[in-house]
Amino acid sequence: MEVQHVPIDTTILSKDSFNKLDSIMYKRSYDKGSCLFWEGDAADKLYFMIKGRIRAAKSTDSGRSLTLYLHQEGDLIGQMDPFRDSVHSFRAEVIEDAKVGVIQRKDLEVLLWQHGDLAVEFMRWMGLMHRLTQTKFRDLMMFGKTGALCSLLIRLGNSYGKPKEEHIYITLKISNTEMADMIGATRESVNRMLSDLKKEEVIAYEDGHYIIKNLRYLRDICCCENCPKEICRM
Repeated sequence: MEVQHVPIDTTILSKDSFNKLDSIMYKRSYDKGSCLFWEGDAADKLYFMIKGRIRAAKSTDSGRSLTLYLHQEGDLIGQMDPFRDSVHSFRAEVIEDAKVGVIQRKDLEVLLWQHGDLAVEFMRWMGLMHRLTQTKFRDLMMFGKTGALCSLLIRLGNSYGKPKEEHIYITLKISNTEMADMIGATRESVNRMLSDLKKEEVIAYEDGHYIIKNLRYLRDICCCENCPKEICRM
């Protein structure tokens, strides 16, 4: 089977290990607006992002939708719990036409038994995803909505930022409503916080894109722990 040329963090998963995973994937395409899976669906598959973008989201008791991750090329999506009958605790929405490699849990388990090096790297990936989730909930719970928004802007810069003069240009277009869903806030409060950051010349907004002008300010507000970019990301 031909290996797809997609970004892979070789500090987490080596090319040799990816080739092993690729050998058990079957490829599927998903249109924008569809879902890979819903909350409550059986967690018996993993999905490797070849192309497109996926939003992992969870519904709250009040009916709100909280965005957990924005997955892009090279990400592995899904849950691998130690329980046979586990179900997904979030849904995966396709927000940009996507192509993914689907990995059946039963096939993956055989592969992990056969290759100890892959098993170790897979455990490392699981630990990374757990740490990523921990840091996001820390931002939401410990430093208020302003701290959570500043952390979100840093994560957007790490995931989609490009240098522009001395600033960071975020290539992803994102609405204030989407940002509110990512930090569990209202659109009105996000509008107000972003307006304050613009007045302080911490950020700018041009043609639908945000520009980070003062990264140090954002880091100070959210008590940044200088996590590596593979953790401090969307």
